[in-house]
Amino acid sequence: MAMTMVAHYPDRERLVALMINLAVEELQHFREVAKLLQARGLIMQADEKDPYVNALRSHFSQEKKTYLLDRLLLGAVIEARGEERFRLIAENIEDEKLKSFYQALANSEAGHHELFLSLAVEYYPSDEVQERLAYWISLEAETIEKLPIRSRLH
Repeated sequence: MAMTMVAHYPDRERLVALMINLAVEELQHFREVAKLLQARGLIMQADEKDPYVNALRSHFSQEKKTYLLDRLLLGAVIEARGEERFRLIAENIEDEKLKSFYQALANSEAGHHELFLSLAVEYYPSDEVQERLAYWISLEAETIEKLPIRSRLH
């Protein structure tokens, strides 16, 4: 998502710089996950489309004016849920190495959540951000209720 935002909004220098940093950080996390799996003799599963993310993305505004706002707010919501899930795992796992790893991921997701929100209020009026964020949170709750339980981050 970060790299597609770079491609779609190359004229927004701050957004470009922050999204590139985010993409690099996410790739570093991916590398760490791959190392942990390999160390345990496990093989990564093939990538699948994420029904949670895709269901939510289908609700993006098609108005050019609010499309970026929706992308930023959905990013914030997804990162907030990622933080919650990683933190719950960290709190309930005994393996100290994995506990530390999941705590670090949770902290990182919290920072990403704040990053997306700060960009939203940088580009849009605060009241508009809050109103649209409430919409996304409500929509996310409805979406989660309709999806089957799966062992996935999002």
